[in-house]
Amino acid sequence: MVAVIEVRVEGGSAFSVRVDGRSFAVTAAEALVQELGAPDQLSLVRGSFEFLLERERATEILPRFDLTVIERYFPEWREEMRRRWR
Repeated sequence: MVAVIEVRVEGGSAFSVRVDGRSFAVTAAEALVQELGAPDQLSLVRGSFEFLLERERATEILPRFDLTVIERYFPEWREEMRRRWR
């Protein structure tokens, strides 16, 4: 089953994400969007959750984090995000 990922801008670099009835608070700096070549912050947040859900269940995702934390657990995250928007 494919998870439905709902992303909402909370202001500035803050986003709320809902997946399978779970809520997440995420930050994504504009500079990171430019570095990774994503179209915008919303796309980067959504793409990052798609990446995470390919590797773990929603119940295993931290409830509150900055996107850069992902690479602590999955070192390939940054390069995978770059590849998505080439």
